[in-house]
Amino acid sequence: MTKKHLTLLAGLILTVLSATASNVFDMAPLKLEVPEMKPELVEISTRPELDTYGTTAGLDFDFFKSKTNPDVKPFKVMDDLTFVGVPLFAAGWAIKGDKAMFRVNNKNGKKNTQLLTDFKTGIDDYTQFFGPVMTVGLKLGGVEGRSDWPRLMASAAMSYGIMAAFVNGIKYTAKEMRPDGSTANSWPSGHTATSFVGATLLHKEYGLTRSPWYSVAGYGVATATGVMRVLNNRHWISDVMSGAGIGIMSTELGYALSDILFKGKGLLRNDLELDSDNPSFFSISMGLGIGGKDIGFNILSDLQDKEMHGVTQEMADLLKDEEELNVNIDFRAATVVGAEGAYFFNKYVGVGGQFRVRAMSAKSFGQYADISSEDANDLWKNEITYLYEAANFDLTAEEINNGGAPITKLEGIVKSDHLAEFTASLGLYFNLPITSRLSLGSKLLIGRSFTQELDIDGHAEGNVKDINYGMIIEDGKILDYEDGRKALFLSTPASTGETFTDDWDFLTLGSRNATSWGTGLSVTYRYKSNFSWKLFVDYDYSKKDFTMTYDPYHYLKKGLTSSAYSLISNRLLTDAELSFLPNYLTPEVYKKTKKMNYVTIGLSFAVNF
Repeated sequence: MTKKHLTLLAGLILTVLSATASNVFDMAPLKLEVPEMKPELVEISTRPELDTYGTTAGLDFDFFKSKTNPDVKPFKVMDDLTFVGVPLFAAGWAIKGDKAMFRVNNKNGKKNTQLLTDFKTGIDDYTQFFGPVMTVGLKLGGVEGRSDWPRLMASAAMSYGIMAAFVNGIKYTAKEMRPDGSTANSWPSGHTATSFVGATLLHKEYGLTRSPWYSVAGYGVATATGVMRVLNNRHWISDVMSGAGIGIMSTELGYALSDILFKGKGLLRNDLELDSDNPSFFSISMGLGIGGKDIGFNILSDLQDKEMHGVTQEMADLLKDEEELNVNIDFRAATVVGAEGAYFFNKYVGVGGQFRVRAMSAKSFGQYADISSEDANDLWKNEITYLYEAANFDLTAEEINNGGAPITKLEGIVKSDHLAEFTASLGLYFNLPITSRLSLGSKLLIGRSFTQELDIDGHAEGNVKDINYGMIIEDGKILDYEDGRKALFLSTPASTGETFTDDWDFLTLGSRNATSWGTGLSVTYRYKSNFSWKLFVDYDYSKKDFTMTYDPYHYLKKGLTSSAYSLISNRLLTDAELSFLPNYLTPEVYKKTKKMNYVTIGLSFAVNF
């Protein structure tokens, strides 16, 4: 390569290098694109995630930690008050004086006024706490309700505090005697009030916000608690009605105070809003029953075994209209408590049923308990005199009462002065919408009813008496008196030295189970999407077979020796012309068939679902 060629190559290399260096140094610097960041406040929800069953992923033990979920509107005081407790309390107050007057039991100095039966259970001591146990249990389990822990505890504390103030303030001012005569603090029922506070807690926390069935469970158990208080003879129905009213009112006031104090803090869920216009419901009702207010018996015509008691049919027919032979038991207006529910296939027709308790107190029923030992001893003297005179014996008063008067104490105790009817029915329900909130309803029901009887118990104390006898029998017959010989030999009545005590059913009135037919009309006002008021008028019909059993001389079974008892009860003296002696040791049984027509006017609190 020549010198010229080398010079050209060196110049080319320098040119390339120069161009490359120029490009490198002229290259723009690498730029990193960073997105523009603006400061903003972003609300991060602390609400726990829910699983498929609507419960939180974990247990909730944050008792003192306050939290509020977004989009939960504060409750307005008047919007959240239903006032359902007011008519319940007023109804109990109105009928609390509608009780029969009872005689005083001389034995223990207390009024024997057991309302229904000897039914005893302690379940009601525990069911009164069903509501709070369920509410706290669901809360601990992570099922989110209306309120957080601080707001729930404050609402519950104020509700129970208001209830306790109302119940105890009224109890020890009114001083109503309990049906069992134990203490004078019957009205209103504290157990029932406590139970309905708990039921309303469950209703507000979970019934309104999650499912109406929580309300159904709470109020159903609360109603059962009230019924058991009546069956246990611890409360009158008026006590239970007022107690239920106080329980509901107290809880609504407690929550209203929480709404004022906490405002929008501590709220976790809104009320459910049901879009369905389906009228399916469950309701609890209380009302006043009229109709079917008397049951009458004719003591001759309605006597079942007339021959045994010396009554002929001709005699019964002849004297059936005699006023003094007619026994009529009149009743006051009934108190009616019930639970009812129906499922509707559409807006117009559904199926359902009801359970209803109707209790009617008998007027002046205690008059039939006015028996005394003096009357019993007079009867003893008369009957023994007849017996001995017919057998050609003469006894002095001292001989009749040899060893002391046979009866030293005899009294009647009113066990129940209420005729209580329990009815369970099923059938068709009908609904006619008038507006979005107002509708008319009707129903056709068939069911069975059974009646708890009226009852007066007898109590007797005395000295056991003995009569020995012998007879002359010829050809299988007791010898007649016509030949002048004594056919019967009687010893003088004498005390054995033993005493007796007897307690028995002195007078009872009840009926057999019967088929019941029912219908009714109602006006329903839906004040919230799933809760309603219902004003109703129901008609019920049944044909009942009533039985009255009168057993005034039962005490002689214990007051006589077997020899003396056999002498009288087996009527061994028939052939000796002593047939005029009735077999008064056999209870008198009267039967009457009566058509019962009941009308019930009442108010229901209904849960729609």
